[in-house]
Amino acid sequence: MSDIEIQKVTAHIGARVLGVDVSKPLDDITAAALRTALNEHKALVFDDVDLDDEGQQAFARHFGDLTTAHPTVPAVDGAPNVLPVDSERGRANHWHTDVTFVLNPPQASTLRSITVPPYGGETLIANSAAAYRDLPEPLRAFADTLWAEHTNDYDYAVPDESIDEEQAAQRAQFTSIKFRTVHPVVRVHPLTGERGLFIGGFAQRIAGLSVGESRKILDLLQAYVTRPENVLRWRWSPNQLVLFDNRITQHYAIDNYDGLPRRLHRVTVAGDVPVGIEGKESHSITGDASHYTSVAA
Repeated sequence: MSDIEIQKVTAHIGARVLGVDVSKPLDDITAAALRTALNEHKALVFDDVDLDDEGQQAFARHFGDLTTAHPTVPAVDGAPNVLPVDSERGRANHWHTDVTFVLNPPQASTLRSITVPPYGGETLIANSAAAYRDLPEPLRAFADTLWAEHTNDYDYAVPDESIDEEQAAQRAQFTSIKFRTVHPVVRVHPLTGERGLFIGGFAQRIAGLSVGESRKILDLLQAYVTRPENVLRWRWSPNQLVLFDNRITQHYAIDNYDGLPRRLHRVTVAGDVPVGIEGKESHSITGDASHYTSVAA
């Protein structure tokens, strides 16, 4: 415990963790210290990690039960809890929080660098609690009242234009089970009590409003999430692991590496059902994700 060093990367989000060997089992004190750091900084970076898929899963299990790789997208061969985030399978160049179209999205995500392009390929991670605090009081009070419908009924990793046959097949797979879930626009973090804007790319409409009206409101709120002051821009190096709190962040993989190979492996930790400021829980409209995730207590 005394060897752990937490170095802030930006004022509002992100910290480097030194003095922890994530390839070995963590004692309870170290795991608790990392949870505390995650609650504060929202995203933690570990350099020079000596991990394979099994080791990444073992590390993630310190934070809770694992989900399978994805509700509809295949896992890495032989590793059902590991999702390949591979440029050859599409590019997630869209702001989102992982898998918010299910009733209980992951509480945390880990990304491990496998193949890093010589330039570009950064991941942006935004602090949605800082975004909520940035809202002017009238807009904050308005957001507190809103609920949004999240759906996977499009593939955020593939642009609408120029869909070839392979991409069309990927899109069909992504939407092979249709999910629609209603979440609070302002989510209360179960550990810290912080309020954060729980929106992102899968949030398609505000409950009770038209798609056009919803888009204007969601775009207005999203602009606060993606303010540069609230965003960590992480340039990947080989053998890095990034852990981020999926309940109170969004992220975006920048497609700025000229089609060169880029591959990360993702392992996610099962989450709780989101709760709004009045204590009301999210509810599912369509889609059963029990094959994908348990519900965290």
